[in-house]
Amino acid sequence: MCFGAFCHFGTEGTGFSRKFPGIRPYLATLAGNFKMPILRDYLMSGGICPVNRDTIDYMLSRNGTGNAVVIVIGGAAESLNCTPGKNLVTLKNRKGFVRLALQHGADLVPVYSFGENEVFKQVIFEENSWWRWIQKKVQKLIGVAPCLFHGCGIFSEDSWGIVPYAKPINTVVGDPITIPKIENPRQEDVDLFHGMYMNSLVKLFDKYKMKFGLTETDYLELN
Repeated sequence: MCFGAFCHFGTEGTGFSRKFPGIRPYLATLAGNFKMPILRDYLMSGGICPVNRDTIDYMLSRNGTGNAVVIVIGGAAESLNCTPGKNLVTLKNRKGFVRLALQHGADLVPVYSFGENEVFKQVIFEENSWWRWIQKKVQKLIGVAPCLFHGCGIFSEDSWGIVPYAKPINTVVGDPITIPKIENPRQEDVDLFHGMYMNSLVKLFDKYKMKFGLTETDYLELN
């Protein structure tokens, strides 16, 4: 559900502007969300934008500095594997954001939210099952993966409902990776900085995992 990304980068609920003065975050979400009138206006009021090339190009090429585009790289595909106790990100074959960063000379900053998978419980279907096939087909058609999940009831955590479980979400921000500006990056350039980003994300996870309730043997799985 990306609660961490929304609360930290789509609102001032955790004081982003005080922690990162001079930086204006733009959280990018599925373009389909902007087809619903009321939701669209609410998202736009918080500076949230569609996650497509034209929008990101515009944000990164505006006059001045400090424009930061926040992308949940795994998107809808990653949501199919979100379940309590699992630390998995869909990233290995997601390289478009690196190419855009190279074309604009925009730094890449690894970010990870601990506890994101704990606020709902989801039924995870086997990879080759009939239900997983349906999920992927629907995701391909409308851009949103249909997940079977539940939270708790309004009055008790012991009941089922759609209210998120009261679990802490701690978001950590790593050191920026300096990216050179290359108008037409080669695939080797994209692969190089994509690998650097993945390594930085894993190191960020390992650095903070025990602070936020995980064990030394827990690891971040890259899909």
